[in-house]
Amino acid sequence: MKKIAVASDHGGYLLKEKVKKHLMDRGFEIIDLGTDSEESVDYPVYGKACGEAVASGRADLGVVVCGTGIGISIAANKVKGIRCGLCTSVEMAHLAKQHNNANILALGGRTTDAGLAVKIVDQWLDTEFEGGRHQRRINMLDQM
Repeated sequence: MKKIAVASDHGGYLLKEKVKKHLMDRGFEIIDLGTDSEESVDYPVYGKACGEAVASGRADLGVVVCGTGIGISIAANKVKGIRCGLCTSVEMAHLAKQHNNANILALGGRTTDAGLAVKIVDQWLDTEFEGGRHQRRINMLDQM
């Protein structure tokens, strides 16, 4: 069973909780790295925590959520070995995995409704990395 780390700041807390429930319903083991309320916190702390969980192998994949998904994705991408993609559509989620082998998905709690977020998560999880010409580019990213 794959382990998925989830993390959010206050702006992403409600959506994180909905996504977490959906992931548990699908049978994934969840590592919840916080936050645990809508009280103001700093998104870099949570993006870094999720990035470190995935990069270390403690989690297989991660999902991060802040108000827009922008700040927390930047934070996660600061961790070596992380390829976090901010996705606002099902098509972006498909391509983030297929072409970029994104190991963390970022969502915007204030910009993406829960119904769409679940579809984005499912597409990202259910898409396989294509490899081939994309592997060379992933290797380049991993060497940065």
